[in-house]
Amino acid sequence: MPVLLGCIADDFTGATDLANNLVRAGMRVVQTMGVPSSALAGEVDAVVVALKSRTIDAAEAVAQSLAALQWLQAQGAQQIYFKYCSTFDSSPRGNIGPVTDALMAALGCDFTVATPAFPDNGRTVFKGYLFVGQVLLNESGMQNHPLTPMTDANLVRVLQAQTSHKVGLIDHTVVARGPGAIREQMLALRQEGVGVAVVDATSNDDLLRLGPALQGMALVTAGSGVAIGLPANFGIKPSQGASQLPVARGWAAVVSGSCSVATNQQVACFKAAGLPAFELDPLRLLDDQAGLVQQVLAWAAPRLPQGPVLVYSSAPADAVAQVQRRLGAAAAGSLVEQALASIAQGLVALGVQRLVVAGGETSGACVQALGISQLQIGPQIDPGVPWCYAAPQAAGGDLHLALKSGNFGAVDFFTKAFAVLA
Repeated sequence: MPVLLGCIADDFTGATDLANNLVRAGMRVVQTMGVPSSALAGEVDAVVVALKSRTIDAAEAVAQSLAALQWLQAQGAQQIYFKYCSTFDSSPRGNIGPVTDALMAALGCDFTVATPAFPDNGRTVFKGYLFVGQVLLNESGMQNHPLTPMTDANLVRVLQAQTSHKVGLIDHTVVARGPGAIREQMLALRQEGVGVAVVDATSNDDLLRLGPALQGMALVTAGSGVAIGLPANFGIKPSQGASQLPVARGWAAVVSGSCSVATNQQVACFKAAGLPAFELDPLRLLDDQAGLVQQVLAWAAPRLPQGPVLVYSSAPADAVAQVQRRLGAAAAGSLVEQALASIAQGLVALGVQRLVVAGGETSGACVQALGISQLQIGPQIDPGVPWCYAAPQAAGGDLHLALKSGNFGAVDFFTKAFAVLA
């Protein structure tokens, strides 16, 4: 049976975010880590190919995305979905625009939509401006992102700087009138030479109105929110069976490399509950990374039988800036990611079989270090973050894994996650 929806995600947490929404809408979903080398075993409705392409060179991001597209087409995918972050993480050079352009060219389509809206997590688009909660994107803390600072909330402007296509807008007044009005506006924009249309969405109702208008469109580009309105186009309805996972066992741990405001609050909540936490100092990693990793694992081993432990390198923006000035942004990020990935490997070797990883780049590094190639998507913990399951051969034993985007999750996410799995 061919795949109905083939998805390309630009980071690992974003991939699970998208897969989570598809599962909640009834689709059977498998997430792959990178482009698979062979066809999938078993029947699924959707496949999400997770890439680590959000912050790499644009040309390499395009090459990886086209390879994912080619594999998805070989699986018979009827529609392609390019998924990026709900905060539209990018730079003036890309990678959202260049990847969109390349996918459009490869698919032979001259029009697509773009909307990172995810109202369940407070990401809304109004008159083309992206809001995070009650504030504009560039006032939300994302202006201080260490790799992709977002200083403009106007998505038409941001995307126009990245793409060779003319960018237009389908505003909230059109969306409110339903699928027919949206399709009419798409046609009008195409006749004006627009190739990519940013779409307003301030509620899930808007996304559900948009969904039917996208039926048959070769390429959809969006955050994960639009996914709630697509399964119905294939005759699929919500089903609890789509999210069932094997029973969870083993010790529990959290590994966090995100420096977002939300993750810093989650770290503080975990510590305030009196639970054991170990803070990694990035500057100490310079002197003896292997030694510090072993110190962490020796600290964790006697504590794991008592409950979840947390290892984190999260820090406020000013502290991150200090480390970056000494090491450089890329080197500082890579240093921490690789250390946390080694720690994740060590924790699993100690018997951890329920693991939460916070931060997109950190998640990518940990999944790769653990040798995980596929994940089965399970129940939601908080909007955008599900539990997943890696088969025993992938990580050396059963492993339940939650990959959390830095900005996602309630304050008590790190403790709530394990309660949901139980």
